[in-house]
Amino acid sequence: MSRFLFSLLIIILPVSAHSQLPAVKASKQWINSEGSNILSDFAEILKIPNHASDSVNISKNAVQLDQMFSKRGFDMQVLELPGAPPVVYGERLVAGATRTLCFYVHYDGQPVDPEQWVNPPFDPVMYDKALFQDGKRIEYPKKNEPIDPNWRIYARSTGDDKAPLIALSAALDALENSNIDLTSNIKLFFDGEEESSSPNLVDYLETYSDLFDDISVWLLCDGSVFQTGAPQLKFGGRGVTSMEITVYGASRPLHSGHYSNWAPVPGQMLARLLTSMKAEDGSILIEGYYDSVEPISDFEKQQISKIPNIDEFLKKDLGLVQTEGNGQSVFEQLLLPTLTVRGLSSGNVGSRARNIIPSTATATLGLRLVKGNDPEAMLDLIEAHIKNEGWQVVYEDPDHETRLKYPKIIKVKRNKNGYPAGKGSMDDPQILPVINAVKAYTGDKLVLLPSSGGSNKMYYVIYNMLKKPAISVNIANFDNNQHAADENITIGSLWYGIELYSVLLTMPQGPEILIDK
Repeated sequence: MSRFLFSLLIIILPVSAHSQLPAVKASKQWINSEGSNILSDFAEILKIPNHASDSVNISKNAVQLDQMFSKRGFDMQVLELPGAPPVVYGERLVAGATRTLCFYVHYDGQPVDPEQWVNPPFDPVMYDKALFQDGKRIEYPKKNEPIDPNWRIYARSTGDDKAPLIALSAALDALENSNIDLTSNIKLFFDGEEESSSPNLVDYLETYSDLFDDISVWLLCDGSVFQTGAPQLKFGGRGVTSMEITVYGASRPLHSGHYSNWAPVPGQMLARLLTSMKAEDGSILIEGYYDSVEPISDFEKQQISKIPNIDEFLKKDLGLVQTEGNGQSVFEQLLLPTLTVRGLSSGNVGSRARNIIPSTATATLGLRLVKGNDPEAMLDLIEAHIKNEGWQVVYEDPDHETRLKYPKIIKVKRNKNGYPAGKGSMDDPQILPVINAVKAYTGDKLVLLPSSGGSNKMYYVIYNMLKKPAISVNIANFDNNQHAADENITIGSLWYGIELYSVLLTMPQGPEILIDK
């Protein structure tokens, strides 16, 4: 399948026989009449730079969001802590509601290198199709002009994560216009530093805990739909941590002609150590590495068995003949902890390569963790493996005396900011009504993933600290260039988000029929 055909797949969203739900019908009518205004309002949101370190513009984003949802009946607060980007909080209470949903969205974005972008990253521009399909720049539509769902808007945070903000606001407008009432109390939590690992998240939730105690279910609006374009819900995210290791040879670089075959070569020493950690089939050889993994439930196993197998397509698309995992699917592999060499460094390559034996070699190891894995304990296992391979572990650069004492020396630098996975049960009584409501809209196309492959500290905080259920509700197109240059969103993805959020805002209260197992 070509990249072009794949792109066509991922923008086809599930709104066929199920589109006559009152909330969906209202959303379609609103999109038809106000689509051009929705897009122009979205462009205004995207124009404000939003890296967490840019305090001036982060504050501008917060003010804009405060005003945006105040107009839609929310009691808004801009929560603040010293030295931290603000959290924008809102609530809209509904008479008689017995459930409180909280929409989590982050309004900050990844850093940008404007030279790598086709257009300035905070100048939202529209194209008739993807840039990799030779898309042409077009003007924003005027009132009542037809809008093609294949069009794309290019700007930072289009797909990650400002799209949910405009989709949620438009869904509220659509329901208001059709006199359809909300069925749950709604709260908003807009994070200003998710892309910087939300270092102040816990402090915010503890300082303002009274605002969040009554939340029934958190809806995390961050991420893309399934790779085939099918809708998906995810019920957790992997944890993450890392380790940097540096091995040492001679105390200075040596001439490779004079000292090769005699002096140790750090790059080769490090390579041998790394291959001792992981087999060619991808299985991790570190003793005890899989022991703490919590098994998934039978219900979750059944849901995994229903996930479309896209491995063969991904292999063709990515130019791969074989993959790790001994035939397990990419989604089965998401349920296991990883050990990835994220980077290697020793000397130079290409035109800068020199005839030397470098004095050091360094590797950065990335670990994605699943439920049951403790970040520090997993790093302990790696460190124990290194020692069992005959290495003397140090935590600072070794002095000359230490170099003369041990034949194999390695410096270990552990990430102190790792966090565990967060994953809830897919058959939690608070979660089942959400699944049922979405399935009433999407039909059998809905994909249920026990966990995301990525990591978001919010998962860990909600599941492990707040002890609340949460669901990741994704709307962005899969090829949205998340975190990279030329980030984008398809118009069809925005329309899907409006319809999906309208369904969630109006889902029935009371007992629900259990979804098919």
